[in-house]
Amino acid sequence: MNKICLAFLLIASSFDITRADAADKPMNVLFLVADDLNSWLLEDADRYAGKVVAPNLRKLAASGVIFNHAYTAAPVCSPSRTAFFSGVAPWKSGIYNNAQTISNSEVLNQDAVLSLAGLFKTNGYGTFGYGKITHGWDQKENWDVKVGHKRDPAPPGAPLAKLSGGEQDWGPIHLTEEQMNDTGGADKAIAVLEQQHDKPFFLAYGTFNPHMPWYVPQKYFDMYPLDQIVLPELKHDDLDDLPPLAKAVSDGIGSFADKVIESGKHKEAVQAYLATTSYVDTQFGRVLDALEKSPYKDNTVIVFLTDHGFHLGEKHHWQKTTLWEEGTHTLLMFRAPGVTTAGGVSERFVSLIDIYPTLAELCGLTPPATIDGRSLVPLLKAPKAPWESTAITGLCNKTKTDLAYISIRHELGRYTRYGIEEEEFYDTTKDPHEWTNQIDNPIYATIVEKLRALVPGFEDAAQPLPSALTKKRRGTPKEKKKK
Repeated sequence: MNKICLAFLLIASSFDITRADAADKPMNVLFLVADDLNSWLLEDADRYAGKVVAPNLRKLAASGVIFNHAYTAAPVCSPSRTAFFSGVAPWKSGIYNNAQTISNSEVLNQDAVLSLAGLFKTNGYGTFGYGKITHGWDQKENWDVKVGHKRDPAPPGAPLAKLSGGEQDWGPIHLTEEQMNDTGGADKAIAVLEQQHDKPFFLAYGTFNPHMPWYVPQKYFDMYPLDQIVLPELKHDDLDDLPPLAKAVSDGIGSFADKVIESGKHKEAVQAYLATTSYVDTQFGRVLDALEKSPYKDNTVIVFLTDHGFHLGEKHHWQKTTLWEEGTHTLLMFRAPGVTTAGGVSERFVSLIDIYPTLAELCGLTPPATIDGRSLVPLLKAPKAPWESTAITGLCNKTKTDLAYISIRHELGRYTRYGIEEEEFYDTTKDPHEWTNQIDNPIYATIVEKLRALVPGFEDAAQPLPSALTKKRRGTPKEKKKK
């Protein structure tokens, strides 16, 4: 045997041993979640044609599998996070909005329900969480380290946009980027990745941004010159064909959309949202770069998600809390060593509650019987594999907390039921903006009947639990000063 062949065999043998060692290692998890980040950065987004600077998240998506049709179980922070972190759907728990008292949920407080962190903790993992991960329910005892999120202080002179007080504001922040709380959360996550671990870890990092107010350094605003801002497409009479309860969903905070548009500041608002998106992308990029430089690169599963979508004027609405596409559509991407292939794109309709069983299977753990989602591993291996839609979303209006609203996003379109009798249906193959409610069009009667059967019936779905009666609205600084 000549020396060249011998050297080649030694190198190949060494590679096989290294690969085998990596395969024998238990899988770690890097769990990344952004608040209020919509799906505009998807390459094939059919509802927004403007520029979105997010190179780090796009790089992550290209390295694994991205789901173009992922949907939240609830379009509000607390119920969404409670659902994907418990694996229990809102129509089982009764938790549909932020004001509800989660401790009143008999379903979530039964011993059999185990948080996602708890699943890993009970299986010998170190569990670390930094920033906004959960919201109101997380079984704190299942974290070795948990540091929650904080809002950055408002800049002097706020409100800067001069439209509203409180969180409905935007503008350049007075802090350095290093002083911002989401930056600090990334620093803590990076420190965990730079440590030596004698057992596998579940590391979660969540950003408060791009939740309002949008206060980020000026350099991120500069990425989006106002004369280059593309506004989302709007329809003036978009709400005219909706039932009363659907129209009520867009009341309240949604009316801020009309104030923004009528003031002529719509481009400024979109610019601020995009600027904050790019700031968030930078922080996730820092954490992902730290993983790439660490010894855990080849045995760490990465999942990135957004808790729900976000309206910027569509359907005359601002923020979330709707059952339309803008409020429910999320980002979801996975990179799983040995399972996913770079460049994977799935067009299947999936739910964020599918994350829990997916991570369990990827890490060889047995999830509790209480979870409602299904493992996405078949789609991670083959993104075009057959799949039955699980993209169901629940909501209740704060003024109608005795009624559960349920929506399903499916290859056939979107069907929504408000309470017992009011309904919507959109043929999203022809109407991606969901501008025309076709519920009374006989052409779609068969499709509507099929989709009705796929959502929990009104009698079967858990109705919303009462809101916390003692919970008081936080006053603005001016209101507090007056008191």
